[in-house]
Amino acid sequence: MNAVIYCRVSTKKDTQESSLMRQEEELLDLASNYQFEVVKVIKEQASGYDLERDGVIELLSLIKDKNVQVVLIQDETRLGRGNAKIALLHCIMKENVTLYTVAHNGQLQVSEADSMVLQIVGMVEEYQRKIHNIKIKRGMKKAIKEGYKPQNNLKNLGISSGRERVEIPIEEIVRLRQNDLTFAEIAATLRGFGYPVSKATVHRRYQEYIEDKGSQKA
Repeated sequence: MNAVIYCRVSTKKDTQESSLMRQEEELLDLASNYQFEVVKVIKEQASGYDLERDGVIELLSLIKDKNVQVVLIQDETRLGRGNAKIALLHCIMKENVTLYTVAHNGQLQVSEADSMVLQIVGMVEEYQRKIHNIKIKRGMKKAIKEGYKPQNNLKNLGISSGRERVEIPIEEIVRLRQNDLTFAEIAATLRGFGYPVSKATVHRRYQEYIEDKGSQKA
């Protein structure tokens, strides 16, 4: 399994360098014991209460993009402190990534209190997702009530497959935007009709449309 090693100390004092080196050595030994393939070692000097850390951002990116199954840390406080720790534990675990620690000489055993908080965070996130979907449905109903007819307007359903530049109906993006749907809601609506688009793509095409309109008026 692919693994990332994450080491952290709380200050940027030179004396902390030895602690970082020790963490790295211990975590490399732990990885060797479990026969993990270490794809990256991340070391940083920053407060555990701060979420805006370069090392943390890199860690979360690697988990999403590099087929990483395991994160190795000295103990859970190296990830963070207080709410930052809970937030990062949640982000890592929901990606089905397993945490191994030197402190446990194996898989992290989350405390009962932290486990309860993580369950609550998971439930809140699920309800947020449901609320988001409800907003999309309400937005669609409002758009249809005001004249939006997807069965007539989405004429090129399925034609976009396999093209480098996804062909999407810009007129529908503009129409839905005028009906106060967010770019995420517009993307979700178009995906429902077979257009494989992301929020970023919808936003980019809308901006291109606005800029094009602006240049025509100039």
